[in-house]
This record gives sequence, structure tokens and C-alpha cells, in this order.
Amino acid sequence: MAASATANAQPRPAYDPAALFAPFDMGQAVNQYRSSNGLPGPAYWQNRADYEIHASIDEHGNGHGPVLTGSEIVTYTNNSPDALDSLWVQLDQNLYRENSRGAFANGRPQQGTSEGYVLDSVEIEQDGHFVAANHVVTDTRMRVDLPALLAGHGQKVRMRIAWHFTIPGEWGGRMAWGNAQAGPIYDLAQWYPRMAVYDDIRGWDTLPYLAQEFYLEYGDFDYFVTVPADMLVAGSGELVNEAEVLTAEQRRRLEQARHSDATVMIRSPQEIGDPASRPRQGGQLTWHFRMQNTRDVAFSASRVFAWDAARINLPGGRSSLAMSFYPAESQGNDRWGRSTEYMKDAVEQFSRRWFPYPWPAAINIAGPATGMEYPGIVFDGIDDAGKTLFWISAHEIGHSWFPMIVGFDERRHAWMDEGFNTFIDVYESDDFNHGEYAPKRDGEYAPHGGNPVDEILPILADPSAPPILSRADTVIERWRHPVTYFKSALGLVLLREEILGPDRFDRAFRRFIAEWAFKHPKPADFFRAMESGAGEDLSWWWRGWYANNWQLDLAVDRIAPAEGGGTEIVVASHDRLVMPATLRVSFADGSRRDYRLPAESWIRNVSTSLFIPAGQTVTRAEIDPDHRLPDRDRANNARTASAAAG
Repeated sequence: MAASATANAQPRPAYDPAALFAPFDMGQAVNQYRSSNGLPGPAYWQNRADYEIHASIDEHGNGHGPVLTGSEIVTYTNNSPDALDSLWVQLDQNLYRENSRGAFANGRPQQGTSEGYVLDSVEIEQDGHFVAANHVVTDTRMRVDLPALLAGHGQKVRMRIAWHFTIPGEWGGRMAWGNAQAGPIYDLAQWYPRMAVYDDIRGWDTLPYLAQEFYLEYGDFDYFVTVPADMLVAGSGELVNEAEVLTAEQRRRLEQARHSDATVMIRSPQEIGDPASRPRQGGQLTWHFRMQNTRDVAFSASRVFAWDAARINLPGGRSSLAMSFYPAESQGNDRWGRSTEYMKDAVEQFSRRWFPYPWPAAINIAGPATGMEYPGIVFDGIDDAGKTLFWISAHEIGHSWFPMIVGFDERRHAWMDEGFNTFIDVYESDDFNHGEYAPKRDGEYAPHGGNPVDEILPILADPSAPPILSRADTVIERWRHPVTYFKSALGLVLLREEILGPDRFDRAFRRFIAEWAFKHPKPADFFRAMESGAGEDLSWWWRGWYANNWQLDLAVDRIAPAEGGGTEIVVASHDRLVMPATLRVSFADGSRRDYRLPAESWIRNVSTSLFIPAGQTVTRAEIDPDHRLPDRDRANNARTASAAAG
């Protein structure tokens, strides 16, 4: 990320106030669906997809690996004003095909391949019966033709799909299976055909899956997972058939955990492999889960899991359940023994600060698919420990807010879910156990462990760094964390701490979350919501930090006697971006005073002047004395007065 010598040698661009403060085109018209205040409009609509899914794992597979087989009925509700002649379905497992678009987009050979989804049947309900539907598969998308137009304003259609696929090994990335010391762990995500989004911006949003995460409709899920009886299954949502899949002792312990702030062991590491820890030996068991108002579900299955849990205390007297599943080698308080404590605290604090957690459980899985999030369940690493486990656990469950509650389009705008989530991580690190792991330093926020406003400078100085508002698929790996996570998060920190202040920021941000919960906001909606909610025209900030990669360089250019007496202090902008800043003025009597210069100090000119009345002798002036701004050249921030000043 270091700026190249060539880049540093280029002449600095001059500050142009007219360019920075010009009106900012947000690229999205205001209409009855999306209001000028950045909130859903009076006619906002959103389609809905409800799922009933039955799936099973065959560990022996087809000679190429274990196989997941499933069938689903999707009840699709068209709340749009449009009549639809087809449905579009996402087939993300097709990413692993040898000739997938994602394989070529990655620019390197895939570590492993599979046949992707094998579709056994695709049917549409017609006159109360399911009939074969004409369908066309294109890479990771499928168009399913409807026998008749599906009218809008709440009309429904049901689709039934049966499929199977070879479960990717550890090369699967976001979902995979791999071996712990005592046996395999299966992390299943992107495991069922999922409805594409039809929205008011693009109609069907059919971007191919290039491994840049997801954009999904909300609905209710009723799903059943059949596995060998000696396995435990952890799934998004609520386990509704405990009596069939847990022992009496495990049910007793789980009920204890629902009322305990301390972690309760449901199955201890010592009980892994003990026949008494399963309700029966041999054959299979079906685990039944239910989750409401969610955009997705995922699950993990293994016979080598230990399991613990504790109550999550939520606003309004509500509660949820923090749970962790991990193999024996991950036990211990320096490792996964504190995972549930981390999850509990993160969900409680995020709920207190931003928006109440809506689901019955928050689950952390130690397995092969590391650092990945789904509604109510996250996948982390078997070897994660200490502060690394805390940071990654808090970050991944933080995705419950962005994009699981606030339904961002991750495939186009990864900076929103990753950056917003990294932003809330900053405060969770401060909150947890009186700052035990503060400040946040995990390779996403201040990657090298220094002051974040210094860490960002090489990124801003590098002409090859993309702006935040780049399409996610175009951001190469070199810039994915520095820009999508770090710069986006730091932009919100600066907006909260330096531009708006916590009172104005928090109220506007919380309102944005609450109004867009379980809906689909776009970047323009966020920009408008923050401006309207905070009462501030932020065009200059969106342009300089988000639409461009502009740098900041404020300088004290002059301290001189003012005409008519007193002292004039001139503060200038030497680069394209400005920010509100503190000017600290020191006086000969040893006192000092801080003056707050708003961004509009430079709205007409490259410099602004502060006048100190006669009678006070100025000895020194410094802009940003507390080192809170990403100023590229701090050598010009301070100036000492000449003897003539005063």
C-alpha cells in the first residue's frame, strides 16, 4: 500500500473550492419509492421469498466428495407494480464449475472444481399441481419461465426445485468441508437455489456470482437437515424439534443457558464421541429449524463438535441465545472457551448502540470456512484464539446488522456492508470488558497498528487505489481490505467524530438502520438519510472521500500583524479535500485556545483567516493539534509567530 516514488514526485493538485463543494449527483432519482430524506418512500415495495427446504448430507458421496441433496418449495410474492413473465434464481454453486465466469474473473486457476448444481427438477405450480417449467441456466443464474403472467400488488406463485451438488472442500472458501483432528466439519452455505432480487432500481438484478457475496430477498424459512445420528447440527434460526435430536440432559442444559449470563456447556469437549451424548446410535436424524424475516440461512454439521451457550440480553426485556460449536482442539479460555462470551457481548452492545438483534440465536462455528457470515450464524477458524478470535467473532456477527438486517447489495456495494460493519467494530472493541481488546487492530481497521488517520495516507496517495464507490467486482485483492473495509469504516468514524459529532451522527444513523431494516437501501439512500437526519449538506465529503480518492493537507501558512491591530492567522488548503479542523492558538502568557474551523472556511477560497484581537500576543498556531485528521503533510500544520506578531 505504500505510495510509489513516482506518485510522490507528481505535482500536487491545487485546491478548487468550486469543485469540492459543487452539488453531488447521487445517481438515483427521488420518487415515490425512495424519498428525498433517504428513507423508504410512501409507495416503497419489496418482493418476498418464503422457503420450505429439505436437505440431507451423504458423506460417502459420488466418488468426488460428500454430496448435499435437497428440494425446496419457494412461495414468491410479487409486491411490485409490474407483471412478471419469469423468475430469476441464483445458483451460486455453479461458481465452482471449471468454466464459470467467477473462475475467469479471479484471474487464476481455481483450487478445486465441481459440477455445481445438478438440477433434478424445476417445476411451477399451476392449477394446484406442480408441472415441469421451461428454464435456462446461464452461469450462476437461472431463468424460470412462468405459464402465465404473475400480476403485481401481492400475487403469489410457488416453484419447486430439486437438486444435488458435491460439497466443495476447503477450496470452497465461503462454504466448505474439512477435517478437524477427530473428523469432518461441514459448513453449508449457498446450499439451496435462492431467488434473485427484483427491485425498483433495476427490475431483476442478475449479476453473476463472482465470489463478491450476495443480494437477497427477505422471507420466512422452514428447513429440515437430515444427517447421521451421531452429528450435531447448528443452523440459522430456532431449533424446533429439540426432543427428537437432543438428549434429555442436553435439553436441560440448553434451558439453563437461556437464563444464564455465564456460559453453559451443552456438550463438553470430553463428551465428544460419547454415545450417551446423542439420543440414539446408528441411522439418521432430521434437524428442523425455522427462521423468520431473514434473507438467508446456513448451517454446520459435525460429530466432533463441543457446544456451549449463554443468554443474550436485548432491549425491551427480550433475549436471544449466544452459542458456539467447536472441535476439542479449540477448547480453552485462551481459545474458543470465550467465543460465546464474545458473541453475547457483541450482540448486546450492537443492539444497545444501533438496533435490537431480531433473531433467536447468534452462533459461532469453528470450521474450515473461516471468516464468513450468514444471518444468525458465522463461520470462523479452528485455530483462532485470543484477540484474533474476539475481533473476527465480533466482526462476523456484526454482519447481522449489515447486510443481514439492513439489506445492502453486497455484489455491487461491498463497501457498505464491510465498511459499515468494520465501523461498528471500532466501538465494540472499546466496549468489551473495559477495552480488553481495544483499540481495534485486526488488519481491517488501521492495518499496521498505528493511528488510523496515518494508516490511510498511503492509500490516498496511491493513484492506482480505486474510490470507495467502485463496483465491488472490479476491486482487486490488493485494495479490497484497504478500501472496502478500512477506508469505508474510517470515513464513518471521521463523519461521526470530526464532521457531525456523535449526537447528530448517531440519531441519523440509527434512523437509517431502523427505517431500512429488512429492506434494500442503495448508496444514495444512505447519503440522503445522513444529510437529512443530521441537518448537513455533505456533498463535499461524499465527493472527496467516497467518489474520489482525494487527499487532505491543511496548513498554517502565516501568522502576521493584522491591519488595524491584532494578529491574523491564515490557514490554507494545499490539496483537494478539506475537513472541519481545530486550530490551537498559543499565547505569550502560557495560555492557549482552540478554535473550530468548519469545512465552509474554504468554500470560496483556498485560505481562511482567524483574527486575534490586540492585547493578546500569539506565539504559535497549529491546525489539527490532536492528530485526528488524515493530513498528508503534518510538517506545515504548525507555525511559530515572529516577534512582530501580537
